[in-house]
Amino acid sequence: MDSFKSNLDAGKGIFLSLIFQSHIFLSAKPATGICETGKYGTEPRGNNFWRFPLIAFLALLFYIPAQAQQRQSKPAARPNKAPVKTQANFDQLKAQADAAREAGRLEDAIELYRKAVAAKPNSVDAWWFLATLLYDRDRYAEAVPAFKQVTAMQPRAGAPFVMLGLCEFKISDYDNALGHLHKGQQLGIGENQDLSIAMRYHLGMLLLLKGDFETAQNLFSALSYENLNREDLIIAHGLTVLRLPMLPSQVTPDYRDREMIRRAGYAEHQSAQKNQGDARQEYDRLVADFPKAPGAQYAYGRYMLSQRNDEAAIAAFKKEIENSPNHALARLQIAYIHMRNKEAESGLKFAQEAVDLHARLPLGHYVLGRIHFEMGENESAVKELEIARRLAPNEPKVHFTLSRAYARAGRKAEADQARENFARLNKIAEEAAAKGFVRGDAIDENAEKAKPDSPR
Repeated sequence: MDSFKSNLDAGKGIFLSLIFQSHIFLSAKPATGICETGKYGTEPRGNNFWRFPLIAFLALLFYIPAQAQQRQSKPAARPNKAPVKTQANFDQLKAQADAAREAGRLEDAIELYRKAVAAKPNSVDAWWFLATLLYDRDRYAEAVPAFKQVTAMQPRAGAPFVMLGLCEFKISDYDNALGHLHKGQQLGIGENQDLSIAMRYHLGMLLLLKGDFETAQNLFSALSYENLNREDLIIAHGLTVLRLPMLPSQVTPDYRDREMIRRAGYAEHQSAQKNQGDARQEYDRLVADFPKAPGAQYAYGRYMLSQRNDEAAIAAFKKEIENSPNHALARLQIAYIHMRNKEAESGLKFAQEAVDLHARLPLGHYVLGRIHFEMGENESAVKELEIARRLAPNEPKVHFTLSRAYARAGRKAEADQARENFARLNKIAEEAAAKGFVRGDAIDENAEKAKPDSPR
């Protein structure tokens, strides 16, 4: 979208020349915003809002601490066994490539760096310059193998994995993009805000495509809370709360449901920014104008839950069931509210209906198991919780609740094992959260301890 295109395209060659010539980028001003993403298949040229500060940051990453990182990765430096002629040839090619790059002759530089890495395949900086230049020229498919070389030589640096993931996203290799972006996030990328925004936004979009709406929403909400106000972020919010596995770029101006998606997204964007008065007003208008639209009432119900308005939330979830009779999550939300309010028997019917509708939904068996546990029906609780564990073996809360059910049944060894599994998985989740990756769930049990935001 035009409103997100960078104005830095002019003078690109001069700017890159300055970056690579000095290796110090104090004059590079960070851009703001989110890049416009592509759609399935071949993607048109995207936004460059973070490209230049990103390259600057990553050049610093590799040219200041690269040798230290290599010492950490390898037990000892090995002597260069390359023949003298080969080394001299590499030095000459590298010098020519650097000169071409600094002069803004980027295509010439790319070809010279290709020859340089052929002469010396273990040159991190030559591979790095080749990869970043290919990325800058929108030659993403060619940049992928170059960035892979860098990640192989710098396995403890997060930024190369992020760049690799961004390139893979551009060529619609979404599974690998998700894995590499997540790995880069876990390794850490320093304090570069532009790279962080790009990484988290693309992670969110990939999770959105995979149907992990709640985790995607966590990422988008964090960006909104950081006062990022962009149209594609608002559209992304709308897709998450309405549970539509699409990319924001697919919601074109003439897309039939664009208005509803945007309004739902704007409401959630306001909520994430803690503008609860505006958020409530926007959500009220959404369900007033789109009362029968699939997902609208569910989104409204979840918002009302976040504001501790159980009565309004239940009413919205029931309307969603009327609009979408097979909506299992709306039933589970109602069931959980009743259980939380010590009305487990009232929630039993809704939880059982959800499981009957979607037998392979782990959350359904978990909620049904908890309700049976609260009702004192321990045998039924264990049965449902064991199904939930089989369907979601890495979910900490399932192991925690199952340990309680085993303990009540006198099955001490199994209770101890379940507690150990919970402690291990919960530690993994906490470590990931400390690095910015907070796994979401349709029912946020942690939110029970928090107070709703005051309208403002």
